[in-house]
Amino acid sequence: MRKIPHSESLGSKPIGKLLIQQSVPASIGILVMSLNILVDTIFVGNWIGSIAIAAINVVLPVSFFIAALGMAIGIGGSSIISRALGANDKAKALKTFGNQITITILLTTVLVSFGLYYINDLIPAFGGKGNIFEPAKIYYRIVLYGVPLLALCMMGNTVIRAEGKPKFAMNAMIIPSVSNLVLDYILIYVFDMGMAGAAWATTISYGMCFAYVLWFFLSKNSELKIDFSHFGIDFPIVKEIASLGFVTLSRQAVVSITYLIMNNILFELGGESSVAVYAIIGRMLMFALFPVLGVTQGFLPIAGYNYGANNKQRVRESINKAIMYAAFLGLFVFGFIMFFAEEIVRVFTDDPRVLKDTPNAMRWVFSMIPIIAVQLIGAAYFQAIGKAVPALLLTLTRQGFFFIPLVLVLPQFYGEIGVWISFPLADLLSTLVTAYFLNKEIRLNLIKSSHT
Repeated sequence: MRKIPHSESLGSKPIGKLLIQQSVPASIGILVMSLNILVDTIFVGNWIGSIAIAAINVVLPVSFFIAALGMAIGIGGSSIISRALGANDKAKALKTFGNQITITILLTTVLVSFGLYYINDLIPAFGGKGNIFEPAKIYYRIVLYGVPLLALCMMGNTVIRAEGKPKFAMNAMIIPSVSNLVLDYILIYVFDMGMAGAAWATTISYGMCFAYVLWFFLSKNSELKIDFSHFGIDFPIVKEIASLGFVTLSRQAVVSITYLIMNNILFELGGESSVAVYAIIGRMLMFALFPVLGVTQGFLPIAGYNYGANNKQRVRESINKAIMYAAFLGLFVFGFIMFFAEEIVRVFTDDPRVLKDTPNAMRWVFSMIPIIAVQLIGAAYFQAIGKAVPALLLTLTRQGFFFIPLVLVLPQFYGEIGVWISFPLADLLSTLVTAYFLNKEIRLNLIKSSHT
């Protein structure tokens, strides 16, 4: 009797059950990773100070962008792998994975070298001015050493999920998160290493994550058994990875640009404390949205596999249920933030000004969370099925086309409150645009084509 690969279950199990099986481990992984960032910020704020929180926030755009290369290559390649497995083309899946590894190593190594060479220029450019500069420089230099390993982890994690192994993908996110918190306590609190301790805790945790991902692919748990022939560059595959991965990379690039703009605008409006306010809100955005992002991650391989298998009815069902689940979870997030904003901020800091300014700012930022499920799932759908251009445009609508212009204009008229109201306005506008294009795609290519 033939053993059925895990990936084949993506085309046979009930969509609701499958979405839960894929989304829950993804959500737990994102939750633990977000808790890691959250608790890390709490430790730094309480054991080093609020300036240290601002310093880490300055470094994030650079390290996030380089790590995002791995995620971009991972998601772009995983879309190909999911569809290839759905179409029973394992040779293409193996070649794609080998090429993902090659280009991740090459690109991240070059970018880290560039980032270290221009360290004194990049930190002030991202808002690391005044008292923030020196602690940011300490943190930046050490963390950047581990970023190539993080990029490989992010790439490998999406491939693990494309194989239909969400629990292993969850473990890959939990291991570095837990180890980082343990190392934070030892290096910051016990050994009093300050910013260097926080940085080394993060870098070592990236190494532990890489060790786990490497073990997964070398063990019998993975269907993708590659050899040296798969590492050679295949330009058509690299082009397809790049076109789809560019969507994710563009999103992360816009996130980095957003941090750059926000840190500089807020520093001009309110100094270091305003940068710290944004740092806390940014951590909460990563943390509180974990169930919504988990559904989005769980949806990707299901949509990609069934589209590759030409099962349009299951693709439609996966879209509808993913939006429904994500919107329902978003409503809970909304209520949590609205009612407990003050209590949340007190966990991070006792700085009076930060305590005063952050709760209302946080409420503005989260006010449209219940509706963004449409935007996230809509953009993810086009990426999952290999339509790079609409995926790119819809991914950029929220922060690139709407938020950045709004945040550059509104503060000139409304001051700091103009920064915060830019978030819900961008969420609303991008959701309306995505809903229009997703509905059009469903009518033309999923309903009409399934009846012809």
